[in-house]
Amino acid sequence: MPRAPVIALSHGGGPMPILGGFGQEEIVKSLKTRVPQVLKLGTPEEPRAIILITAHWSENQPTISGGTNPSLYYDYSGFPPEAYQFKYPAPGSPEIAQQIAQELKDVGFKPVMDKERGWDHGVFVPIMLINPRADVPIIQMSVLKSESPTDHFKMGQALSRLRDSNIAIVGSGFASFHNVRLLFSGIAEEPSFQPKHREWNRVVTDAVEATDPKQRLSKFDQWRNWPSSYDMHPRGGAEHFLPLVVCAGAGGEGKAKSYTDDSWGLKMYSYYWD
Repeated sequence: MPRAPVIALSHGGGPMPILGGFGQEEIVKSLKTRVPQVLKLGTPEEPRAIILITAHWSENQPTISGGTNPSLYYDYSGFPPEAYQFKYPAPGSPEIAQQIAQELKDVGFKPVMDKERGWDHGVFVPIMLINPRADVPIIQMSVLKSESPTDHFKMGQALSRLRDSNIAIVGSGFASFHNVRLLFSGIAEEPSFQPKHREWNRVVTDAVEATDPKQRLSKFDQWRNWPSSYDMHPRGGAEHFLPLVVCAGAGGEGKAKSYTDDSWGLKMYSYYWD
């Protein structure tokens, strides 16, 4: 059985990748082309399920969607009516959700099963573009309110054991930048911000590309001390960075690969281990 890949992707803004909103063109192209290739969709090595860690679900303990046929949770507002009519009929997998819970228990977490919560837009927006066939089961998983990099890395290490059962791991967020207040202030157009953002991406990439998981964890443990970290992800607002930390834990040994998309005038990085 093939060992499934891990990818921490940039998921775009709200439902705009599906609606065709401004500034999402490159992200949409990557979600439709690059990500399916990484996940080996449509090949004999296609994953039998996808664990999707979403930036839009934060809980005190790792929380797992355990439903058989989850609905969609339209956790945004102010968009056209069609943004609330999307459908994505892929199944969940209570069986794999229980396997996830057991792996997390084995390393000391107290996971919670949620059979009612629908897939939020951190899940259904990118996955509608990645796999429109909707034929691969999805298990949604939260990040932690604690924002602890050590715990998120540990979560990823626990999930990594399921890769040997051909279960892929996808982190859905915006690791390169997610600060809505600064974004709408026009920060991307300020010449002084671009060098800060380039340096941020360099430091993140340096940590992600560490081939030794212990060294990778050591780097991520210090991420709040990296230059401009509070500009890229405001205090108490790390949720769009944390899926990457989970994926960094799940990646195991070896060097990650990456690609970039332009969005709102900024380079947004996605990272993967295949």
